[in-house]
Amino acid sequence: MNLLFSNDTRGEYPKSWYAATATPLEPFAPLQGETRADVCIVGGGYTGLSAALHLAEMGADVVLLDAHRVGFGASGRNGGQLGSGQRQDQITLEKMVGIDAARQLWDLGEDAKALVRGLIAKHGIDCYLKDGIAWAASRPADVTDLHDYAAHLNRHYGYDQITALDRDAFHALCPSPDYVGGTLDTGAAHLHPLRLALGLAKAAAQAGARIHERSHVHDIQHGSKVTVRTDAGHVIAEQVILAGNGYLGGLDRQVTARVMPINNYVIATEPLGEEAAKVLTQDVAVADSRFVVNYFRLSHDKRLIFGGGETYGYRFPSDIAALVRKPMSVIFPHLRDVTIDYAWGGTLAITIKRMPYLARVRPNILSASGYSGHGVGNAIQAGKLLAEAVRGPSEGFAAFKTIPHTPFPGGGLLRTPILSLAMSWYAMRDRLGV
Repeated sequence: MNLLFSNDTRGEYPKSWYAATATPLEPFAPLQGETRADVCIVGGGYTGLSAALHLAEMGADVVLLDAHRVGFGASGRNGGQLGSGQRQDQITLEKMVGIDAARQLWDLGEDAKALVRGLIAKHGIDCYLKDGIAWAASRPADVTDLHDYAAHLNRHYGYDQITALDRDAFHALCPSPDYVGGTLDTGAAHLHPLRLALGLAKAAAQAGARIHERSHVHDIQHGSKVTVRTDAGHVIAEQVILAGNGYLGGLDRQVTARVMPINNYVIATEPLGEEAAKVLTQDVAVADSRFVVNYFRLSHDKRLIFGGGETYGYRFPSDIAALVRKPMSVIFPHLRDVTIDYAWGGTLAITIKRMPYLARVRPNILSASGYSGHGVGNAIQAGKLLAEAVRGPSEGFAAFKTIPHTPFPGGGLLRTPILSLAMSWYAMRDRLGV
């Protein structure tokens, strides 16, 4: 079974609040017959669109193929948080790769935020970009950890845009009875993810990239030149970029062994009006300290957009709204009966190390995926780094390649049930407050 077609109508965006508040581009024609290109990109999310845009601006002849529509996958469904640093904190990275490499990864994280902001400004992308992400803690020990980490970033990395918040200060920002403190990072930001993806696609097309939607890649023939086959045509390319992330399927075994798709869910309530002040008093996004993270923000029309809950099979649950209402009701008990106008799921991808997997899987095939919930900045930056690596040496691409990535235990057959057991254990710990 293919995740590309398990939960969605082929060639249509899901019925999300994002899709309802974005203006889709005119459809790009499916690939027909044979065409040739310098680079063929598989996947029209943030990674693929960024790679296409940057390569086209470098003068390369680029063809991008997407099985559905550009921004159809996680890029158009996520929580819209542009976070600082990497998915793993710097203390973990210092132990994983050493102080110098960790500092380089921090700098790359800062560059990723600047890149996204720069692309939004350069191409006039109206995606409701706003500053500020708060990290919320449900236990006093987590408050201490968050405050200590803010101090660590200030002391060792010179990052002074995080404010430590005690219980009262956090409740003044987010009046949830579940949270007992946290931090506010004004250097991070939040945005409308589908509008961003569509803006990148428009920019890439205007730069000369040839985009084909509804063009499912089902086979790649390797050689000195690579043939990428779809149902109705094929591309012969000098180099290929795999940018399918959680929807890549079995196109490359090396990537499949190290990058695993999981499903995450989001709801949008009815407009809350004056009740919105009981959720957030500032226009910032929030993510909490649970292992299975809850994340939320208010939309420009004062809806609560709340993400939470994960599953590990091919199918989304039949009642996504009920699934996500449970954690939302813990965070905001007064909203347990609120009307939910939109509920949708999406497939992202994780790695064991919770860091992106960038690799040259064959001499003329590169891949980037496994952003593990930190994809707004990581994926767009990865596209730029892939474009650089296609054209020559890329210091940033090389930095991510140094991260050790081991395959998931059990291979493609057993990795899902093994991960499901592990994640269920951590979810239970969250519920027990351990």
